[in-house]
Amino acid sequence: MRLFPFIKKKDFFNKAEKEQIVQAIRMAEKETSGEVRVYVESKNPYVDAIDRAADIFYKLKMQNTDHRNAVLLYVAMKHHELALFADEGIYQKTGAEYWNQAVKNMIARFKSDDIPGGIADCVKQVGETLKEKFPYIPTEDKNELPDEIVFGH
Repeated sequence: MRLFPFIKKKDFFNKAEKEQIVQAIRMAEKETSGEVRVYVESKNPYVDAIDRAADIFYKLKMQNTDHRNAVLLYVAMKHHELALFADEGIYQKTGAEYWNQAVKNMIARFKSDDIPGGIADCVKQVGETLKEKFPYIPTEDKNELPDEIVFGH
């Protein structure tokens, strides 16, 4: 049951753009034990995008991955905000500069009016890093989190 049935979730991307992003997530996770999720909403109800990303990360229970190597890519479309939030396992292995550069790369794509492409490219970049830091182990790894984009309001 939805508490506010009159609030409809926004559809920010067309079918092909959604598929582009989901395919990027699947490819990013193919050779790693890491997990990537994308959360898109209209407006950020918080003051800081990273605080909102952290809140969503924990609400989606992304901290429960076996290797603490999940990454959330957060975008607030109307507020023009984004953030990457990584669990401690991956964050400790990369450092703050890596995440800052990934955000800068995504912003560059957004400025050329290609938000889905920017998201997909960022997911691919994160996937390469996850592959390096947390390689896929066939006997142990499983897809711990859904690959679909999560849409807020």
